[in-house]
Amino acid sequence: MHRILALLLASLLVGGVSATPAAVQTPNAARGAALDAVLDDASAMTPLRTVLVARDGALIAERGYRGASTTRPANIKSASKTVMSALVGIAIERGLLDGVDQPVAPLLADRLPRDPDPRLAKVTIGHLLSMQAGLQSTSGRGYGRWVAQRDWVRDALAQPFVDTPGGGMIYSTGSTHLLSAVLAKVGGKPVRTLAREWLGPQAGFAIASWDTDPQGLHFGGNQMAMTPRSLLAFGELYRNHGRAASGAQLIPASWIAQSWVTRTRSVYTGDGYGYGWFARRIGGHDVRFAWGHGGQMLYIVPSLNLTVAMTSDETTVAGSGHLAQLHALLGRVIESQTI
Repeated sequence: MHRILALLLASLLVGGVSATPAAVQTPNAARGAALDAVLDDASAMTPLRTVLVARDGALIAERGYRGASTTRPANIKSASKTVMSALVGIAIERGLLDGVDQPVAPLLADRLPRDPDPRLAKVTIGHLLSMQAGLQSTSGRGYGRWVAQRDWVRDALAQPFVDTPGGGMIYSTGSTHLLSAVLAKVGGKPVRTLAREWLGPQAGFAIASWDTDPQGLHFGGNQMAMTPRSLLAFGELYRNHGRAASGAQLIPASWIAQSWVTRTRSVYTGDGYGYGWFARRIGGHDVRFAWGHGGQMLYIVPSLNLTVAMTSDETTVAGSGHLAQLHALLGRVIESQTI
């Protein structure tokens, strides 16, 4: 009997050693294979152009679809609002601005309407960052009329109030363009130059081009082009609490924490919004993301040390369902990294 049991045990041990390679994959190899499968399937998403995934600071996947390249500049549209937020935080750290509660009107006194609404004096830097200025939106249906004006800053300040400052979220590119005007004034240089000096030390980050308004002011919150790799490098700064790959502290960690606090919510999606960052749960994890028209996305998943950049055909129509598909794609990326 003892001999039979010994033979059975030996047979089981031999069977265990001869297991197939797939059955003994390391977790990292299994995650890599799962991520590859997810990105293979993503090719079916017609507007999608690029996807890059980094974990713990290392690039683990990079894809271009339909001839797109991760090294070719793409217009990140309103994802540039998140870059503007970073620049404001740095300006506050450097003492160029007093803080988020600083009123905007005195900083732009020469561009105010002749008979300004008294509520304009209550609009702060923080209100512009969180889209709570209360001014009528210059985005959406109001965008074309706004950019047709001779002076975008003056026109943004002259918009009628539709809510009180600090009230509900009114998404408006005019708000972040006012921040561009503020930064140019207190920084004494074009905002693109400030971005190059303040964020340029992050390896891989660069703004390839950036449109300006009729006065030559860089378009705060739109029409910024950078490579998808550069977008990922910018995201890595936030994922790494403001530290560059070299270890230099470029963005205050406290500013990143403030930026990710939900201060209002989108009336369209219900997503939270802080200082230039949206917030929602995807794949069971808290996610912060930058969002540009057409599907230009930068996602940070702090709990997984995960940074994901995606670019899409910028002509993709809002409401087409593509945004939901991108969120779902991130959910699958997250799932691939938690097996």
